[in-house]
Amino acid sequence: MTVKPDWLRVKAPQWQRVGSVKETLRDLGLNTVCEEASCPNIGECFHAGTATFLIMGPACTRACPYCDIDFEKKPQPLDPTEPQRLAKAVSRLQLNHVVITSVNRDDLPDGGASQFQRCIQEIRLLTPKTTIEVLIPDLCGNWQALELIIQAEPEVLNHNTETVPRLYPRVRPQGNYGRSLQLLQRTRALAPWIYTKSGIMVGLGETHEEVREVMRDLRQVDCDILTIGQYLQPSQKHYPVKEFISPLQFDTWGEDGQSLGFLQVVSSPLTRSSYHAEQVRALMEHYPRTKPRQSSL
Repeated sequence: MTVKPDWLRVKAPQWQRVGSVKETLRDLGLNTVCEEASCPNIGECFHAGTATFLIMGPACTRACPYCDIDFEKKPQPLDPTEPQRLAKAVSRLQLNHVVITSVNRDDLPDGGASQFQRCIQEIRLLTPKTTIEVLIPDLCGNWQALELIIQAEPEVLNHNTETVPRLYPRVRPQGNYGRSLQLLQRTRALAPWIYTKSGIMVGLGETHEEVREVMRDLRQVDCDILTIGQYLQPSQKHYPVKEFISPLQFDTWGEDGQSLGFLQVVSSPLTRSSYHAEQVRALMEHYPRTKPRQSSL
């Protein structure tokens, strides 16, 4: 694999705190995308007492060549106790903001939307002041399933476009760029009080202008928050890194995003979808939204 530049080095974490988070996760039988997807920020986030919970996993029904989550194992039936165990972890870790994501579960009629809904509801019961962000798959375009998640009222709904349209056949062969944009657009139409978010990886062979085009497309569907981070090849069998993007270019994209009207743009080599996700609480205070009383959702 290509040698990483100096700006992709991460600080060594304080393993005592990391160990305590891992102990909680193991005790409650939970998965995190931090571990399953080999996130480079795992030490920093675990040290800070935060984690992005991976539900319905760890086996995925898709085989995206960039992702380190296992797709060779057979997905198991949903565990009805998972939402309660997740809520207990949020309470035990005293999280102010929690991120819930999942593997793709194309084997389920609703893509796992009902499990997202139950997880949100259980957290609301146990820690009602915790703000909730969900990072969801495209649900195969099942918009009734999307409504189930929206009805549970997460503060933030995140769905990643991941890369530029030209690279979808190679990088995200089972995904659909237009469908991803439509998911974000429908969320905005159904629940304008929910903050929408998306993220892309760079260094996969895209051009800088193609990245800007994705940013413009996301603003066309009124996406609020954008994350841009460097793709890192998990192993030799995964899609190769084509380029390491300089921090200066990430800064330029961040400025471009702000000028396009995103409420928040997090753009740096080590940025990931849920990296420093808790900062959205400050954004919510600065740009408050409330659900209209007459809404049926």
